[in-house]
Amino acid sequence: MQNSTIASKSSRGGGNPTHSKGFTLAEVLITLGIIGIVASMTLPTLIQGYTNHVVETRLAKFYSSINQAIRLAEVRYGDKKIWYEDVGGIDVDEEGNPIESSSKIDKWVQKYLYNLKIVKKTYTTRGEVTYFLADGSAFKFSNDTNVFSLREILFYPGNPDKCKKHGDVLGVCKFAFEYYPLDDNGGWKYHSNKGVEPKRYDWDGTKDSLYNDRIRGCNQPAQDIKRAYCTAVIQENGWKIPKDYPHK
Repeated sequence: MQNSTIASKSSRGGGNPTHSKGFTLAEVLITLGIIGIVASMTLPTLIQGYTNHVVETRLAKFYSSINQAIRLAEVRYGDKKIWYEDVGGIDVDEEGNPIESSSKIDKWVQKYLYNLKIVKKTYTTRGEVTYFLADGSAFKFSNDTNVFSLREILFYPGNPDKCKKHGDVLGVCKFAFEYYPLDDNGGWKYHSNKGVEPKRYDWDGTKDSLYNDRIRGCNQPAQDIKRAYCTAVIQENGWKIPKDYPHK
């Protein structure tokens, strides 16, 4: 009796038991298409958000670590005004290759910024020394036109070579800092008696100038020292790239 009941229920099940409900090929393709569209809309935002986070984090870390190194050097060598030098240059051998041990900037860095976690260095015949840090960032004492100075510092949150491939522009893949701990001289009042600071040379103190100064404003075209104030724009916002930041 029990068996007949089961058979009866099976026969009333309605249809071939081998036919299960599922998605058709068309439905699968439509779903994948929708997912692709959503991904294409959201992925660039996610990538930009991650890139911004890396830039923000490494800018803040560099600012903190290089100034910590300067403070430690002051314990050993006295007031930074005493041992600050505006030097540069490097010798080359008979084949025109830079002689690493002759770099004046590098000798200064090794002596006074010994506490920085430098993992690699590269040299050019112009006297540029690029210092690579453990977190993947890098910096050099230069503004690309004058390497004979410890005043100008260019910081790269990522690989400097990749920066060159993408235009090598300030405010995007490299950022300008200044080191001028001497007494105020002309436009240096935002750097005088301080450690390494985002470039504010000749700044008039207004937010509008940080963006629109005709020489260094962050809104300016990507040429020479233009956009040099972009670093200060980010610092003024607590080392976070502001929503009105003009560059990707």
